[in-house]
Amino acid sequence: MARAGLTAERLTRAAADLADEIGFENVTVSALARGFGVKPAALYAHLKDAQDLRVRVAELALTELADRAAAALAGRAGKDALVAFANVYRDYAKEHPGRYAAAQIELDPQTAATVAAGRHAELTRAILRGYELPDPDQTDAVRLLGSTFHGYVSLETTGRFGRHPRDVDISWSRTLDALDVLLRHWPPAAPGPHPGESR
Repeated sequence: MARAGLTAERLTRAAADLADEIGFENVTVSALARGFGVKPAALYAHLKDAQDLRVRVAELALTELADRAAAALAGRAGKDALVAFANVYRDYAKEHPGRYAAAQIELDPQTAATVAAGRHAELTRAILRGYELPDPDQTDAVRLLGSTFHGYVSLETTGRFGRHPRDVDISWSRTLDALDVLLRHWPPAAPGPHPGESR
């Protein structure tokens, strides 16, 4: 019998909060159950298993991040949109490290197609429309932006920039300046097929 007051949504939000406190990798059904003062078995009326809990937290994080990004992008284009999107991404990672880590897990294709993961690519492409990049260059740029944002915030949040006197906010701003320049002057593709493309 399901314990009164426990729902899948409540458990997911509690797990997301716990992830921010102790790290996503440390969130387990047992740890979550302790927070509610119940035995782990009580949670399985609402969760399939530990993987189901992990995916639910990932979906929540992706939705929250996409909602923030969409609000930030409203009415913006070009560099303004790029900076707004990037700052949402960075701020979310710093405010919610456990949620952010959850958002990075690999989802099966069916799940990924039905949650906010797809919205992130769409939002990034919305930024790139202001730079008039066609496909397949647009796909390359989406990957570049995602790699740059994730790489920067991952290094920053783990303290890898701490030993240098250069302010990390200044470096972040300069990184976005450089990305804007690159997107406005995207290099033309070399003639001929590329690896992985058919002739």
